[in-house]
Amino acid sequence: MSKKPFQFKEFEVHQDRCAMKIGTDGVLLGAWVDLPENINSILDVGTGTGIIALMLAQRSPAQLIDALEIDENAYEQAVENFEASDWGDRLFCYHAEFGEFVEEMQDEEKYDLIISNPPFYNADYKTTSKERDMARFQDALPFELLLEGSTYLLSENGTLAVIIPKNQEESFLTTAENFQLFPKKITYVKGHQDSEIKRCLLLLGFDNTKTEKDELVIEINRHQYTEAYKNLVKDFYLAM
Repeated sequence: MSKKPFQFKEFEVHQDRCAMKIGTDGVLLGAWVDLPENINSILDVGTGTGIIALMLAQRSPAQLIDALEIDENAYEQAVENFEASDWGDRLFCYHAEFGEFVEEMQDEEKYDLIISNPPFYNADYKTTSKERDMARFQDALPFELLLEGSTYLLSENGTLAVIIPKNQEESFLTTAENFQLFPKKITYVKGHQDSEIKRCLLLLGFDNTKTEKDELVIEINRHQYTEAYKNLVKDFYLAM
């Protein structure tokens, strides 16, 4: 396996010690999420390589960008990636489980944005790699825990942004409503125009308002990307 870092336009990401490598989902989420001009604090839950936190440091003026990672190797690599970036003074990674972090921080810190590319494969697909399973499977970070914990850590007007499979949208939103979190924006992601919807990008908040919905198609043909996708990720990918 190559140990060369993944090179973005304004930063690079080493990922040789992380079970889950950089993929389309994380980059999509980091590029898509709305960032108000007055945003001050962000929490990236399950940061992995640190890719989403780094993208948000590039995109926003937020002075506090915290990240959380339970796997020790991934945590150490995220710290190294943060320190090597131009925004090391604004990025901090905690080595902790989300539930423990919520208990420790709920009276200490509130975040304007909580963002997560959460694990969503179920136990039927487990592999022989404990680290990869932890990064990919819901029992490491159940949706219910992510949603409930976020209600304790979000500021009054804060938002939660996630990317999940389309077939889990209904159950996720039902659980979210139980914790008084409601969808503000949903973008449905398709690989090609004629393919099924694969992912949902969700932005949730405490206000129960009308949901803005749209669709994003990634490719016209193999490696021929739509203008909408290129415009979304052009500040990050070298080839865009």
